[in-house]
This record gives sequence, C-alpha cells and structure tokens, in this order.
Amino acid sequence: MSAGGAQTLARGELVELEVESLAYGGAGVARLGEDGFVVFVDGAVEGDRVLAQVYKRRRDYAHARTVEVVRPSPYRIEPVAPHPGAPWQVLPYDRQLAIKARQVQEALQRLGQLEGYRFGGVIPAVQRWRYRNKVEFSFGFDQEGRPVVGFHAPSRWNRVVEVEDCLLCSERANLALAAARHWLSTTPHLPWERGAGRGEAGPDDRGYARLRNLVVREGRRTGEIQVRLVTTPGKVEAEGLLEALQERLGSSLAGFLLTRSAALGETTQGGETTVLAGSPVLHERVLDLDLQIPFEAFFQTNTEMADLLYEQARAAAALKEGELVFDLYCGLGVIGLLIAGRNGRLEGIELSPQAVEAAARIAAAGGYTAARFHQGEVAKVLGRVVTAAGNPQLVVVDPPRAGLGRKAVAAVVEASPDRIVYVSCNPTTLAADAHRLAQAGYALQTVTAVDMFPQTHHIECVAAFARAG
Repeated sequence: MSAGGAQTLARGELVELEVESLAYGGAGVARLGEDGFVVFVDGAVEGDRVLAQVYKRRRDYAHARTVEVVRPSPYRIEPVAPHPGAPWQVLPYDRQLAIKARQVQEALQRLGQLEGYRFGGVIPAVQRWRYRNKVEFSFGFDQEGRPVVGFHAPSRWNRVVEVEDCLLCSERANLALAAARHWLSTTPHLPWERGAGRGEAGPDDRGYARLRNLVVREGRRTGEIQVRLVTTPGKVEAEGLLEALQERLGSSLAGFLLTRSAALGETTQGGETTVLAGSPVLHERVLDLDLQIPFEAFFQTNTEMADLLYEQARAAAALKEGELVFDLYCGLGVIGLLIAGRNGRLEGIELSPQAVEAAARIAAAGGYTAARFHQGEVAKVLGRVVTAAGNPQLVVVDPPRAGLGRKAVAAVVEASPDRIVYVSCNPTTLAADAHRLAQAGYALQTVTAVDMFPQTHHIECVAAFARAG
C-alpha cells in the first residue's frame, strides 16, 4: 500500500485518502503530497477516509475507486437500497442540495469568472425517489457470470449489477423490468459482452442477436408505458418478452419496439428500429401542453420537475407582447411554445428531424399558429432563420451537456437578441458559455438551479442574460 506519495502513484495501487470535497460529476476529491496532487475517488463523499485503488493515472491527476471506507464521513447515512444509479443516497437530501448549490456557483465564479448575478438557490425535487420517466437498463453478466439486467457497476463499464426494484422509476415501470428479467431466464439470447475483443457488435455464433439494453419510458400523466429492446444485429425472438410485458402491464403497454444496433459504444441511439406492437410515440402532458413523444426524441427525464423548470424559464423570459422568440436546440418545442404562448411568434431550430416533425404536430394540435420549426445545426441554420423572420427579442437555448460552444455562441450573438434564457444540464459548460456571452456584451443576471435528479450529482439550471446597455 502506498503511503500517499504522488510521484510513485501507479495504476492498480492501493492508497489511503482523505476526501475533502465532491467534484462536479460526483467523484470525491482527495489530495496527495506537498503539491496537492488530485485524486478523484469514485464511491466516496466529502469527509470520508477511504482505501482506494487507482485505475487511471495522468500527469496532473488520477482516478481511483473506493475499496473500503476506513472512516465514514459525518455526513454519511445508510443507503436506502444497493443501487448504482443513486450514488448520492448516502448523503442527506439537504446536504445534496447544498453541494449542488456550491458546485453551480463555483463553476460560474471560478470557470466563468462571473460576478454580480443573483443566485436563486436550488429548487428541491417534488419526489426524491421514483421520479424518472425514462430508464435505460443494461443486459450483461454479473460477477458470477450470470446473465442479468440492471445497471453498470460504478466505474466498471463491462460489469452489470442486477436490479430487482429500481427505486428511481415507478412501480409500473418496474413491472417492465420484471418481465425482462423473467424473459432473460427463458430466452436463447445472451447479453452483449462489452469489450470482449470483438471488432463489431454482431450476433453470437448461433446467429442470435445479443442483448444490449432495455429502455423503459413512462407517461407519468397518461399512465402509458413504452418498452424498447436494444440488441446487436442478428436473429431476434422477442415474442416471449412481448407476452411477459402484456401479462404484467396490460393496456398500459403503449408500445413495444426493437432496435438493432452494431455500434461499439454504449448507446441506445441509432440503429434500425421496428415497432413490434402498439405505437412509436408516448403521450404525455406538461403544464398546458399535450405531447406525443417519439421514441428517439429527448424529453426531460423528471416530468414533475419539468413543470417547475419550464415555469422558471417562462418567468426568466419576461416576454412582452409582440416579441419574437427563437428556441434553439428546441427538441419537441416545449419551452418555446410555453414561453411564446398560442398568440406568440416562435422560430425553433433542432437537429433531429423526428423531433422537428413532432414539434410541428404538437404546435398544430395545440393551436400555436405562429410557431415554425427548422431542422439543422444551430450554428449553420440560425443566420438563415434570422434573415427570413427578423432579429429575435428573446433567444432560448437548451443545449446538450457539451453546451453551446464557440460557433453557436457566435451565431446567437450575431442574431442580436435583447435577452437570452439558457437552460443547462451542466454547470461547467454553462459557465464557459456564460463567459463567452459576457465578453460579447451579455450580462448574466440570474441563475436558479432545479434538482431534477435527486440521489445523483446532476443539476439543471435556468440562467437569464440581458444585453448590456
């Protein structure tokens, strides 16, 4: 065991560490040596003293996973259940909120070099458990080599932990998981062996597709359940799974889909999808919008908190009558439609053609007669939309985790809106984009965090910018 010398720290080495804080992303932060060499520790919380094994070493930092908690943190509490998808359940909920608030402000002030804004704190979750409307389970092998369906073990991409009751989703969604677990014990299909040295994600030697994921999606307001089985290419015998789902879910099973994907990465996107039963869309309601969500479209994973998130965005927009709204990375158009209203002018831009079509259908069905949606990359399409529709008074952005980036920020600035509302799922990329916007003359006025994901490190933010002067 190392005594803690940072210079000799090597992959596979055991080291005892004092965890001083939590980094954004959920890992504990420990420091070694006089220079304060940083070790990010999976499975630890601030205040823990742990024995950890290094699994990645870089020049300026290392990653390790907890082997033993030598002295637990005074903040640590007993977990509700052994659930790899809820790593922060060992912290009291008020402590989780305090850490998230600190991380948002640290990102904005340290990374974004921003000051003078008003921080509205963190809006706590309505439900601390069973809040997810979408869960992606993985098929795999456990430590004993048994085929199982559950979640990846923390920091172990090639091992899956069986989950019998996922406390992050509803009892109804867990019925779908139970059906898949029963089917797995009877089917000739085996899980996909991640990282087994194969050059492609193809069928097994018998020609059977290998099992990758089970995607369960729920309409929290409608009671509908949609299940999508993701496999490698190959022969698929899914009838037994469909029968098990129908037996447990009855009429609440709105759709059963099959996706075959040869991708080597751990993703449920892409591939070729077939509807085996029911519909490819899921019906849901958010505030005063009725939605038809395509299976591949993004939708906020916590429906109840999405209401509060969108209300924060609508309040931050402070829209005046007659103003033109641009909704960038609009997805299904929900935020833009809610802000603009039925009589408002809205131009949405989204990369996914399926989402653009769905947004247009939602707008037409709801009587939003002045809403138009455009397919393409924001940085490439925005200028053309400005030329056709005019300069917006308000731009709303809800980018993916990677943020806007330089090109999209430049395009937004070129559009010259009076105000910008930025909905972010990653405070570090929000900070980088906010810094760029500040340099372009847009002052950050308010930031409010919304806890969409209790028991995890994830946090959503709504930030409001106004053009200086």
